[in-house]
This record gives sequence, structure tokens and C-alpha cells, in this order.
Amino acid sequence: MPTEIMVQPLLENQTSVLIFTLSGLNETMENRYVFFSFTALFYPLMVFCNVTIIFTIISYKKLHEPMYVFICNLCINAIYGTAGFYPKFMYDLLSEEHVISYTGCMIQIFVIYSSALCEVSTLTVMAYDRYVAICRPLEYHSIMTNQRVLQWILFCWLAPIFSITVLIVLTSRLILCGSTIEKLYCEIWAVAKLSCFSTTLNNVFGYSVILVYCGHGVLIYFSYVQLIKNCLKSIEGRHKFIQTCVPHLLSLINVTVAFLFDVLYSRYGSKNVPQGVRNFMAMEFLLIPPILNPLIYGLNLTTVRQQVIHLFFKKKVGISK
Repeated sequence: MPTEIMVQPLLENQTSVLIFTLSGLNETMENRYVFFSFTALFYPLMVFCNVTIIFTIISYKKLHEPMYVFICNLCINAIYGTAGFYPKFMYDLLSEEHVISYTGCMIQIFVIYSSALCEVSTLTVMAYDRYVAICRPLEYHSIMTNQRVLQWILFCWLAPIFSITVLIVLTSRLILCGSTIEKLYCEIWAVAKLSCFSTTLNNVFGYSVILVYCGHGVLIYFSYVQLIKNCLKSIEGRHKFIQTCVPHLLSLINVTVAFLFDVLYSRYGSKNVPQGVRNFMAMEFLLIPPILNPLIYGLNLTTVRQQVIHLFFKKKVGISK
């Protein structure tokens, strides 16, 4: 579509770009049916695994503990975040034109990135929960009350929603001089790069958000320093660490690496990197954590694993709820 049609100067400081073109699939369309087949198998499997963990935790009273509630929140967030990407991605694989409306682009940005920040917040809260459970066990139930758990859950959702909403409002002010986003999906930095003028305010707030969530990492670091010191003192402590903290660490490392790849490449990445590599880096935090989290928690945590087995292979009669 001609640039003069897509971008028109407005007096109200609003963008006139109505449609964005997503160019991330341009070099891989010859394999689109292979990618579609894989995605058509993977996405329902991912949803099934997360729904299984959610249903298991909600259904059995013995799992109504803070740690399991936070795991449930991780799984709900995974379904929410991936819903902003996979249906559109599968549609694009079967379409000759990879376009998205301006409103659809903003909604996709909101869903994907609020989900990513929510995951970081949830993993941070889980680190604090493990710290209290292992280092201050006698105070655990007085600290991690139902009210406190609800407050943490609200924090995990409301802080990301606020942050991404502000970024979207700041981005919507920009007059754009282009309409091509070189990714598989809409991304806040990619849209800001299309601005005709300075994006200093967007950058300042964006870096502030990144700094705040790096602060989450500092809290996790100090929690685990205390955890490791405490767990080395006894065999029981080491067993509890391996049982409940190792899955959390695996999730944390995976999400952190994936999110940093996406953010840093979006800001500083080279166009000389092959398209396939760029696509994988862009998708990694939408591909690995949503399927890894329910698997490692469902398989590694004995209580959850037993209840999942009961859910599918045992008669429900006699199962305590």
C-alpha cells in the first residue's frame, strides 16, 4: 500500500496508520505448512497441559496452598499470553498477506507484554514464598495468609497491566512514518521505531519499566542466597530445595533469558542475523515457558503429580477434595 495512503499528517497528533504489515514470515513461507502443522499440534497441547494443572490445583483442597496458587497463576497467565500470539500466527501462516489493524496491534502488544511482565512478577513472588517456607517455616502461615496471597496475585497482574497501558498510551501519541514491523507479531519497540519524531518519553518510561523488573531479579537473587545458605545446613533442607526450588529456578532462568533476548534484540539487534534465528528469538518466551512450566511443576512436585494421575487414571470415588 502506498506510503501516502498509509501515513497522512494529522493536526491532532494522532497516527493515521490503519494497518501494519508483519514481515517476520516473509523468508520462511515455503515451509509455512510445516510450521502450521507443528503449531496446530503444539498450541492445543500447551493449553491442555496448563488447563490440567489449573483444574487439578483448583479441584483439590490439599493444593490450596500459596505455592500451588502461584503455580496456578503461572498457568493462567500462559494461556492468556499465548492467546495473543498463536491464533494470529496460525492465520498468518495460511494467509498470503500478513497484516494487522492498528487496534489489533495495540491489543496484541498489551496481551503479550503484560503476560511477560506478569510471569516475571509471579516468579518473584514465588521466590519470596520459598524463602519464607524454608528459612522462616514457623512464621510461614502468619506471613503467607490468604489475604497476603491475594494481594500478591493482584500485584502480579495490576503492575504489568498499568505499565503496558502507559506504554501503549505513549505510543499512540506518535506520528508514524512507516507501517512495516519486522517481527512475527506487534511489539512496542518496533512500533516506536516507526515514529517520525523523537521517542524520548517512550524510551525513558520503557527503560524505567525494565529497571523495575530487573529489581525483581535482585529480590530473587537475595532470596536464593538465603535459601541456599539455609538448605546446606541439613539433608532435609537440601531435599526441600531440590523438590520445590529447582523447578522454580528452571522456569526463572528460561523466562529471563527469553525475555532479555527479545527486549535486547528489539532494541539493538542486527538485521544481518538470519530471519529464522530472529523469529526463534522473538518467539522463545511464547514457545518454551508456557509448555515447560506445567510440565516441570506437574512432573516434579509429588503432590501435583499424584493428583494429576488420580485425575486421569483413578476413579474419583474416595479421592479427598
